[in-house]
Amino acid sequence: MPQAPWKDEVERLAASVAARWGYALAGVEIVGGERRPLIRISVEGEEPVTVDVCARISEELGRALDLHDPIPHAYILEVASPGLDRLLHGEGDFRRFAGRKIELLTREPVEGRRRWKGRLSGVDAGSVVVDVENQLVRLPLEQVASARLVVGMEDLRQDLAKGGRGRS
Repeated sequence: MPQAPWKDEVERLAASVAARWGYALAGVEIVGGERRPLIRISVEGEEPVTVDVCARISEELGRALDLHDPIPHAYILEVASPGLDRLLHGEGDFRRFAGRKIELLTREPVEGRRRWKGRLSGVDAGSVVVDVENQLVRLPLEQVASARLVVGMEDLRQDLAKGGRGRS
């Protein structure tokens, strides 16, 4: 689905509301078509993202969306933490999570394929660099349709050894 024309305004409002509560916007995902899409807002911060925090941010964001009215049709709003297998949004996330395992889908085939799985090396000159079976692959950032972290048992053990706060 192409980006909704109102997504930038939703991101701006969501980032503002999350910041008022001491959290940062981790991403906005629009799931479904134009007829009542699910708008999934992910927030993160130094403090845990609890159900209560999500409810408060959702309530305030819902009021802001009603006031500014950027979405021209019905929708469902969901606020949550990004989770262990979080989606990666933009160049900043690709830098931040370098060294982690990812799954990536490109918009068009690159080197004859669209699905990639490997260890994220980072971003360089407008390309996401992924180590796929000991070979570095450069995937143009504008070709990335979606990317998410892959969490294995070793990742969980390392996070637990760090006190359960995860790596970022």
